Order: sequence, then structure tokens, then C-alpha cells
Amino acid sequence: MQKVLYVKEMISMALAQAILALLYDCPCSGYDLAKQFDSSVGFFWKASHQQIYRELSKIEALCWVSYETIAQTGKPDKKLYRVTEVGKEELTDWLNQQCEPIPVKDELLVKIFVGYLAAPQTLQTELQRHRQLHQQKLQAYKQLEEQYFADPPALSLDAKFRYLTLIRGIHEENSWLNWCDEAIELLKVDDRIQ
Repeated sequence: MQKVLYVKEMISMALAQAILALLYDCPCSGYDLAKQFDSSVGFFWKASHQQIYRELSKIEALCWVSYETIAQTGKPDKKLYRVTEVGKEELTDWLNQQCEPIPVKDELLVKIFVGYLAAPQTLQTELQRHRQLHQQKLQAYKQLEEQYFADPPALSLDAKFRYLTLIRGIHEENSWLNWCDEAIELLKVDDRIQ
């Protein structure tokens, strides 16, 4: 019992639940889990593949997941992970808990805060670069929307919840683009930056 409490204190709670969420409907290997993470939950929760593997090991120690070993010819055996009943209970308990908004930690905003100390074009260039990155991300989200969520009212319940996360991402990128445009325009007024 003491070991379980110790391991539970050591895990990253939201990352553990993100892993449980991905494994809930679709058991998979650690490798496939890391790939799935990047193309789904990874849009709004960043974790390296190393972090995912470490967390997977920790939640296995808590009996939230189990695995079966699949023999492979010419390759190492593969572990196919699935959520246990204890893991399902943990995920349900976590879903029923309130969560707080995450404070903004953005390096660009700190730079902008003291931008008057930089060379005139430095932050203008950085703002243009960020605008382009956010535009690319928005385009990727829009492609996902067209591909998987073209008819929102017809979506299954689980797909509607996934679509809600995508909509949030679309709003976030639009917000960044609007802010970048405002910042670029405002700084053009300053003779130092023209």
C-alpha cells in the first residue's frame, strides 16, 4: 500500500489520465501510444515519448493498466497495454474532479513585455514568425475538422467530445492570429520599428 501511495505521488496526474484516455477504447503498444498521443491529445498536452513511457511504467505499477506480451518474429516482443478496472475507476474519479484553468506561461509574452529593450526589428520579426506558426497550426486543425468532423450534429457522442477539443484549438489559434495582427500593426506606428 505504501509503495502504491509513493508511486501515485510521483506520477504526473494529467499525463497519466491522458494515457488512460487514449488506451480506454483502444489497447496498444507503448510505441503506438506515443504516436497516437502526438496526433490527438498532443495538440493540447505536450509530452515527450520518454515521458509517456515513464508514465506508462508508473501507472502500470498502480495497476491502472496491464499488458499482454505479443511475440514477434525478428523483433523484440511487444507489450499491448489496456486499461484495467482500477484504471477505469481512476479515470472516472478524475473526470468527476474540478480542474483549474492553467496559468499562461509564454516566453513570447515575456519578451513582448520588455520588448522596448530589443533592437527595433527583433520582435517584429518574431511576431511574424509566430503568426506563421499559428497559421500553420490553424490549417492543420481545419484539415482535421474537414476530415473527421464535417457534420457535427451527426457525430457520435464520443466524437462530439473530441470535436469540442478541436474547436477549442481552432479558437486558440484564431485568437493568437488576431493578437499577432494587432501587435504587428501597433508596433508599426512606432518610428523605431518602421
